[in-house]
Amino acid sequence: MRPIRLPEPPSPTTGVPEIFESGANSVVRRAVVIGNGFPGSENQSIGLVRALGLSDNHFLYRVTRPRGGMNEWLHWLPVSLHKKLDYVMRHIYNYWRLVIAARGKKLSALPSENGGSVGLSTVLEADVKQIVNMALETFEKDGPLLVIASGRDTISVASSIKRLASDNVFVVQIQHPRSHLNRFDLVITPRHDYYPLTPQAQEQVPWFLRKWITPREPPDGHVVLTVGALHQIDFAALRVAASTWHDEFAPLPKPLLVVNIGGPTRCCRYGTDLAKQLTANLLSVLASCGSVRISFSNRTSEKVSNIVFKELGNNPKVYIWDGKEPNPHMGHLAWADAFVITADSVSMISEACSTGKPVYVMGSERCTWKLSDFHKSLKERGVVRPFTGSEDISESWSYPPLNDTAQAAHRVHAALAERGLRLRP
Repeated sequence: MRPIRLPEPPSPTTGVPEIFESGANSVVRRAVVIGNGFPGSENQSIGLVRALGLSDNHFLYRVTRPRGGMNEWLHWLPVSLHKKLDYVMRHIYNYWRLVIAARGKKLSALPSENGGSVGLSTVLEADVKQIVNMALETFEKDGPLLVIASGRDTISVASSIKRLASDNVFVVQIQHPRSHLNRFDLVITPRHDYYPLTPQAQEQVPWFLRKWITPREPPDGHVVLTVGALHQIDFAALRVAASTWHDEFAPLPKPLLVVNIGGPTRCCRYGTDLAKQLTANLLSVLASCGSVRISFSNRTSEKVSNIVFKELGNNPKVYIWDGKEPNPHMGHLAWADAFVITADSVSMISEACSTGKPVYVMGSERCTWKLSDFHKSLKERGVVRPFTGSEDISESWSYPPLNDTAQAAHRVHAALAERGLRLRP
């Protein structure tokens, strides 16, 4: 198999000391990441920060929603309205708790405001005033602040920071904000987010609903289009992971097939039927594998995982990760010879396709709307192949690895330069 050259992180420019070249206030030295508590979104922002060389000087804030109970049905609401409704609900609950307690009965407790066990209480809340004040008060000393946000819940926070401190911040929004793109300095989004504008998509939508489908306009000059999701995987990261996981993975018989199983989404629905088909296909290719390692995501249903355990759990070639730390994900990316991934996860597929190793996708025919467009794009590029169960895993194939994160970082450099700004050397 011919060697594959993976992307390196973008190299900073060298030159005279920054203070003499263009002034301290034109150099970006730090970043603020605004997340939404979901790894798939936050990983994109942190990956971009890493590619820009600011991983040692960034701060993580989160936009948190009330979680648990009835709140799980209210995520379609704007965050601010959701929090106000939760506030009212809690006051009503506390009132009735006092009334019921007076009658000698007990009322079950409401879920904690930020979901209790999800770990959000230990992360700084994304407060617009706090971040704006930091940008304004530290500008003379530390220069402009790079703000990188990802996910629908972060849009209002990131756009407010831009509006209140436009001369002191550079705001990048990852994932399409649906409307008013001029609220941000740069928008980075997958190309398939513009699928609603295609003739195929228009045919699927009744004419009276088309004006409500976003985006409504093609991308302009400050929109960066990617093939898949941004992430933290590049040659340097894989090299470190290969060393870190050497003792566990080096002795395994080759080829090593890594299987990543996600869960159904709105645009990719499946259940136990796909799990049965997947396990049958894996049993068919097992003879050509030296080892197989299987991982589930937090969206994998218990019914799906039970089928996988039942069919493959006792096979000596197969290891199924139990979900306990340490997470072997980086080791899998570094040491795998090939991947099988369910079609629901853009993030998992994007990461695997950045390695240049064979990636087989299971269930892409079940995907609809823009997710089907994503898979069509990958197939046209020769980046993925469908997993049919007839593959010989020992036969390798390759392709130019996806390089979305480094390319997006290059566009950030260029957009900063247009503003007379640059990243620290």
